[in-house]
Amino acid sequence: MSSGSGVQPKVGFIGLGIMGQHMAGHTLAAGHELHVYNRTRSKAKTLVERGAVLHDNPGAVAAASDIVITMVGYPADVEAVYFEAGGILDKARPGSVLIDMTTSSPALAERIAEAASERGVTALDAPVSGGDVGAREAKLAIMVGGDGMAFEQASPVLRTMGANIAHMGAAGAGQHTKMANQIAIASTMLAVAESITYARRAGLDPDVVLDVIGTGAASSFLLNGLGRKMIREDFAPGFFVHHFVKDMTIALEEAARMGLDLPGLELARSLYDRLVSDGFGEEGTQALYRVYNAIHA
Repeated sequence: MSSGSGVQPKVGFIGLGIMGQHMAGHTLAAGHELHVYNRTRSKAKTLVERGAVLHDNPGAVAAASDIVITMVGYPADVEAVYFEAGGILDKARPGSVLIDMTTSSPALAERIAEAASERGVTALDAPVSGGDVGAREAKLAIMVGGDGMAFEQASPVLRTMGANIAHMGAAGAGQHTKMANQIAIASTMLAVAESITYARRAGLDPDVVLDVIGTGAASSFLLNGLGRKMIREDFAPGFFVHHFVKDMTIALEEAARMGLDLPGLELARSLYDRLVSDGFGEEGTQALYRVYNAIHA
């Protein structure tokens, strides 16, 4: 990798959604030559104006980069950009590091790592937590699975995007850590929505309630951040409902494989499934409040 000569590694970034835009921008601001691809080309416009190079496909990004980062939607999208003919694995430079930051399947992360090793490259799974705010402020928590040496190589780039970066273990360990994160969020979101619904029904001012309980044992980012959005009925997405349903489904599949029963997670997914069925899949996860209050756009 070119960083060994004192030259910053060239970074490729595939997937410029709500979070990817900011994450890629931080690597560019840190002085890395940035190569990008997004299915909707217009989403690359701001980065290109700042100096990023736009490519026509993921393979072309990989061929131009020392570190290739993917931040796409679903495991099927991850599989496509890595394994399709002419994709990342086919075109990656020898010695490069591939980093999938999508929340995806641990088993798929293991497959990618194995296939990368066979091609003379290394792959890390590095999902993130912190949502659009964490991505914008470069304060993401980044949980990484895979080869330790590759983690050390990639760490300077990861530090441009995150404030808490941890190597969790072998390939797939990052994704398993993210599943634990999403399981904690799922039941907490139920609690936040129910707390605010109860406060309103009791005739209390929910903002004042959060002023009080948000400094006590119940304090959390979800209560104090997304809880305020629930009160304002602001359901603009920081993280899409349909992506959260995807994450919970992966977690439930992994739990079943391990023989675990997670009733809180099952309940949360059923309520978020209702939001998707009602047409609210493109809203933020705080839209769970709709389920309790029958708020309709």
